[in-house]
Amino acid sequence: MAIVLLSMWNTLTVYRSYCRISRVAIMGDPATDDIFDSSLSLEDDHLKEGYNEGFEDGKILGKQEGKDVGLKLGFETGEELGFYWGCVNVWNAATRINPDVFSSRVCKNMKQMEELLDKYPILEPEDEHIDEIMASLRLKFRIIASSLSVHIEYNGYPKSSEGNTIGF
Repeated sequence: MAIVLLSMWNTLTVYRSYCRISRVAIMGDPATDDIFDSSLSLEDDHLKEGYNEGFEDGKILGKQEGKDVGLKLGFETGEELGFYWGCVNVWNAATRINPDVFSSRVCKNMKQMEELLDKYPILEPEDEHIDEIMASLRLKFRIIASSLSVHIEYNGYPKSSEGNTIGF
């Protein structure tokens, strides 16, 4: 019985839909008087659809590319900071062994470089003073290396195209 009622309901629903469509086709719907309206807006519809799909894909790819670039730059910055920390630690170790090994001016510059390294905001990559601190670190390193008559230079991590030559 329920199946018969359901079947009758579906038939009635289809018939009502057909009547509505027939009335619109006969009487004319002012919104769809021109049968070519859908064809004329086809290009705009595809343009909007393509733009929306491209925008969504761009957001995903942009996020991934930003993550990759941030990871690479973060690694390079950490590597350079580690190089400077290593140099400061070696110089401090030499000073602890023999306090008179460096002049007071070099010791003062080493202390200032160590303070700059402590001040570097590692956990705040959007800090507006990062570039200034890094420039000061590089300058201070060059001053100390020059004062010691040592030819140490940070060249960054060697690329695979540069071969196996690593030197100071």
